[in-house]
Amino acid sequence: MSKSSPHLIALACGSFAIGMTEFTMMGILPNIAHDLTIDIPSAGYLIALYALGVVVGAPTLVLLSANYAPKKVLIFLMGLFVLFNGLFALSPNVELAMISRFMAGLPHGAFFGIGAVVATQLAPPGRSAQSIAIMFTGMTIANLIGVPLGTYLGQQVSWNSTYALITTTGIVTIVAIQRFIPNLPVPARGMVFKQLTYFKTREAWMMVAIISVGTGGMFAWMSYIAPLVTEMAGVPTTQVPVIMVLAGLGMVVGNLLGGKLADSVPPHLSVIISWSVMIMCLLLVYFTAEIEFMAYIMSFLTGIASFSISAPIQMMLIRSAKGAETLAAAGGQASFNLGNTLGAYLGGLPIAMGLAFHIPSLVGVGMAFIGILLVLINQLLQKKEIATPNH
Repeated sequence: MSKSSPHLIALACGSFAIGMTEFTMMGILPNIAHDLTIDIPSAGYLIALYALGVVVGAPTLVLLSANYAPKKVLIFLMGLFVLFNGLFALSPNVELAMISRFMAGLPHGAFFGIGAVVATQLAPPGRSAQSIAIMFTGMTIANLIGVPLGTYLGQQVSWNSTYALITTTGIVTIVAIQRFIPNLPVPARGMVFKQLTYFKTREAWMMVAIISVGTGGMFAWMSYIAPLVTEMAGVPTTQVPVIMVLAGLGMVVGNLLGGKLADSVPPHLSVIISWSVMIMCLLLVYFTAEIEFMAYIMSFLTGIASFSISAPIQMMLIRSAKGAETLAAAGGQASFNLGNTLGAYLGGLPIAMGLAFHIPSLVGVGMAFIGILLVLINQLLQKKEIATPNH
């Protein structure tokens, strides 16, 4: 790492906190449902409300904070994170829990958007994508360590203690940002209107489509990984946490590899390579679904492929938005959450139709393939625009 790495550790700390609050919910949903005296499908709205908060908050908070120094904005965003995760941990009823959960999602996309731009601004030459990857390492480590720890606490102690821990990680992040992130200049006046013009461009909406569809391929697989390995491969239920740790470890490795790849070849090519590898992995998942030892191997390998996309897609976003990099990066997080929803929904359709649990992997193949096609179409349109006079 470079001498400037402490600022990346601060950003990764925030990424870790956000990863925990987003993904721990899945493992302790029954506990929350029991304590709030609601059924599990109703408790599932807590997941959807968080994702909705991300979609709403990403562009809104970026635009509202456009005329303030990045360091102050990052501290403000983590302040919101601490406040509403703390309120969620203390929620005595479902109404406050749902409001808190939606509000806790608001700073998610803006933090990653501003953090990605800060990471690239402070990166040594030729290491922009790797710097973004280090920031996202926090989220992958959250999947590897934080989520299993939060799930254990939620099941053995209480779900409130899990979110108290998450709130504490937010406080630690605020201290780290204050200590390690330098005072970067306030963006030039008029940046709000300049950033808004990004969404008038064709490429902005192409990027939304690319991310929402392509990353949905990962969630079509990941959302149903537990029944896939237990029902089809015969993996004992007690071994599911091992499967999840292997997938999480693969995500850590893939995230870092994706950063190196995106600094070596153009970001759009990195994205195509990552999704091509993911397609191969998901096809292997499908064809080896009934082989127990392959369940462990493919969880790790598919984890690598699925998260190698993080840094390249962020670089594509930032390069697509001259003068609106922060809004573009934040919009990417909103699109990623749309991909989460879309992948889980489409992946669940064949299961609802009575088909086997390895069919969602094929849905994932289709989504990743469409993602690649959209990247290629985007590149062709870019070349056409460059070649067109007076454009």
